[in-house]
Amino acid sequence: MSLLTATNISKSYGPDDIFAGASLSIPYRARIAIVGPNGIGKTTLLRILTGDEMPTNGHVHRARSLKLGYLPQEATFDSDRTLWEECLSALDDLRAQEAELARLEVAMSDPSQAEAALALYGPLQAQFEHRGGYTYTTRTRQVLSGLGFDPSEFDLSLKHLSGGQRTRALLARLLLSNPDLLILDEPTNHLDIAAVEWLESYLGQWGGAALIVSHDRYFLDKVVTVILEMSRTGLGVYRGNYGAYVQQRQERWELTQRIFESEKERLEKEVDYIRRNISGQNVLQAKGRLRRLSRYLQAVEQLGLEAVVGKRWAEVSEEADTTVSYMNVDEATRRVRSLRPPSNRPPSLHLKLKTAHRSGNIILRTSNLTVGYPGKVLFAADDLELRRLETTAIIGPNGAGKTTFLKIILGQIPPLEGEVVLGASLKVGYFAQAHEDLHPERTLVEEIEAAAPKMLLAEIRGYLARFLFTGDEVFKKVSTLSGGEGSRLALAKLALSDANLLLLDEPTNHLDIPSQEILQEVLAGYEGTILLVSHDRYLIDALSTQIWDIDEQHGRLRVFKGSYSEYRSQKEIEREVERAEIAPRTRKGSPTQKPRPSSDERRRQARLKQVEEQIAVLEELLSGLSRRLENPPADPAKVHKLGTEYVRVQTELDELMKEWEGLHT
Repeated sequence: MSLLTATNISKSYGPDDIFAGASLSIPYRARIAIVGPNGIGKTTLLRILTGDEMPTNGHVHRARSLKLGYLPQEATFDSDRTLWEECLSALDDLRAQEAELARLEVAMSDPSQAEAALALYGPLQAQFEHRGGYTYTTRTRQVLSGLGFDPSEFDLSLKHLSGGQRTRALLARLLLSNPDLLILDEPTNHLDIAAVEWLESYLGQWGGAALIVSHDRYFLDKVVTVILEMSRTGLGVYRGNYGAYVQQRQERWELTQRIFESEKERLEKEVDYIRRNISGQNVLQAKGRLRRLSRYLQAVEQLGLEAVVGKRWAEVSEEADTTVSYMNVDEATRRVRSLRPPSNRPPSLHLKLKTAHRSGNIILRTSNLTVGYPGKVLFAADDLELRRLETTAIIGPNGAGKTTFLKIILGQIPPLEGEVVLGASLKVGYFAQAHEDLHPERTLVEEIEAAAPKMLLAEIRGYLARFLFTGDEVFKKVSTLSGGEGSRLALAKLALSDANLLLLDEPTNHLDIPSQEILQEVLAGYEGTILLVSHDRYLIDALSTQIWDIDEQHGRLRVFKGSYSEYRSQKEIEREVERAEIAPRTRKGSPTQKPRPSSDERRRQARLKQVEEQIAVLEELLSGLSRRLENPPADPAKVHKLGTEYVRVQTELDELMKEWEGLHT
């Protein structure tokens, strides 16, 4: 049985149809993504599924007692609670059980209440333990830390958090509430790479179902097993992750093209037969064929060729009005020749990036560089070198200094120490994450005029149409644009710069997947040098020739020569080596000697081993106490003693678990 089923959902606002024919079913443990261009109605569909909005047609069936958690793109909180209190509110029923257990323990010490309390205590305690009642504070810390919150932020009021922090706080509360179905709208928008990877791991082990709208292709590759492609007329189903979806989508496009070409060839032969015989010996047969062809072409005009091909005529007749007068031969010929392939591909950017001239071989060098602000050091870097035609990705946590580094390269702010030297013959193009180079009071036309003063209005309109701005949209003010529209306009201006060095700060933010794919393809063919700040691991993996990783913990920028996949593999090897406490192999493959640990490290390892042994003993003791409490003795005093001992052992175990976590960090 499915957790949620939607049948033939459609949504309209007045005369404007947003989408129609959307049907889906979400089984237990499903991992489903909905993708599609911006503005297609993905968020509206999610709100309909959650019950926050009503469909115009169709219906949604939710399983009885379904526990549903919904993460909107932007969270709003009307609460005076702290971050920690808000997250614990997801566990109110568990905490109520904890309070009831404490009350029963007190009652068991009273002979007049002991027997009744004893009967309740054992089953309740077993249920409390099974639900993780003795570890919920540890889980809360793990979830908050995994989503990028520092322990110093746990006691902050929600009112003092930014919009992105509030969204992460809501996501933390949803994960802790353990719903049957999570519906997530762009869950990675406010997460850095480390937090996204943590969420991927969490969802991989989580037992519930998830329906996700996301533009993060790498995230979809790691998490989902079914992708639903949303269009105005329904949801196309693709089995597998994002990579499988891309392959299947291309195969479907190619199949549709082959069907179209075959059908058009058949219709051209039919027209040719009619023209040759309409005035000849087979005139009656030709006229009969012309009548059938006329009705067929009328149905094609109403429904589209793709909807007609392969269907029986009775089915087509039910959907199309084919009762109008018949065509003559010339009209039928014109209609057949004008048939075009079905537009099953979403509209996409027509982006071209060209360089005005060749740069020198050395693009950028740094010396003794320290990045930050007066009184605030963000990171230091070994001497760096960027060469022509390289694509370097700068990665690191939010707030680590990536954008600040780009501004130092642009000369907008000075470094704290050291210097950045740019190479010869450079023309720099900058894509700002917050689109600071766009003027809010200008129209789109005025923005392009400022970048290309010689372009005529008709040329500007045609140019903007390549970036999906059509009609009167070109006269909108920049301040009224959505995030995706702002990104497309910023790319339009960037393409006019003819730069041979691109500094790109989160260029795929707010872009839908089709636009991300086009941008990636264009950047891959770009004949200049790219310095890329991005959380888009799919883009980084496709383009990067080296990784500059800002290690916030140690305040250093570290260079890795290679692709992002190679960088991930290397990081995983390093983690495995650290966990196994063995030295890595040399490049030739011969093992190196294990370095002798320092005295501090030896003490840490000794204490870690001791703690692990104590944890094993306490867990075994706790398990024995739990079994005895499930079948308690008749003497209330003995039961009370068992309960007290259980709480003591559990408290001691929690403290050791905290110490164990600290020894591993």
